Amino acid sequence: MLLGENTPRISINKETEKKGRKKERSTSFYVKEEAQLFDYVMKKMGGMSRTAVKGLLSRQNISVNGNIVTQFDYALKSGDTVSICFTNKENGLRHPKLKILYEDDYLIVVNKSDGLLSVATEKEEPTTAFRILMNYQKRLNPKNRVYIVHRLDRETSGVLLFAKTKEVQEALQRFWHHDVLEKVYYAIVDGRMEEDKGTITSWLTESPKSKIVYSSPTDNGGEKAVLHYETEKRNKNYSLVKINLVTGKKNQIRVQLQSIGHPVTGDKKYGSMQSPFGRIALHAAKLTLRHPATGQKISFESPLPSSMKMTF
Repeated sequence: MLLGENTPRISINKETEKKGRKKERSTSFYVKEEAQLFDYVMKKMGGMSRTAVKGLLSRQNISVNGNIVTQFDYALKSGDTVSICFTNKENGLRHPKLKILYEDDYLIVVNKSDGLLSVATEKEEPTTAFRILMNYQKRLNPKNRVYIVHRLDRETSGVLLFAKTKEVQEALQRFWHHDVLEKVYYAIVDGRMEEDKGTITSWLTESPKSKIVYSSPTDNGGEKAVLHYETEKRNKNYSLVKINLVTGKKNQIRVQLQSIGHPVTGDKKYGSMQSPFGRIALHAAKLTLRHPATGQKISFESPLPSSMKMTF
């Protein structure tokens, strides 16, 4: 069977979907003209306070065209459908370094803070994103599990995806390059980036001894890596760069930005001589993919950390 763009990668278990779910009370609106989501909901919900609308957004109770949206300034277009659910969605995870952005029967999407490993390294560390989520799931049901799908470096913050079953993990990893539609990062780099936009294509190889990844502008047998970048802000010392990651290789962004003379600020391993944030200034801002069970396009965003915003 040929797999089309929206073909689900796994079968949906209807019994799992229905189990333990409350009947939802919701309402929907058809958007007739462009507006920001927060303003639109405030207008439509009349007597609802600003705090109440913010609560609906933070609790994942608002969706646009079937996709949960949590950002207040989401741009609505004519023809969009906004749905508001008034059923309380309990979320038992409380951790200063990890916040759940989205959860269903198949996926958990989190916003990871810097300083937290995605999964334990060879040196066992009890506090990782994986371990926090595993403990959270086991509190709900001792049989529950979580599975790592991809990773973020310890000092990189932002959107991180986990699966709830081995089948979902394998489907996501097998079709990752096809089903992940967008990976957006933000980096603050050393120096003033003069180019407004560009593409970096190079071949990456890793030293087995030092574990340092090297970039070559020509094919040297390494892994081909591609990213597009746009310079959004700059001053004499730093530049804020938006990165659209085409491939996803180990340390790719860090290595490729170093190769053009602008290492990620705070990244001493790859050439930065400054560390004003006490971390590597790299943030995974957006992940868009096809849901492995429904084939539906879903998108998750994490705002730029305040420490990175304050630089400009």
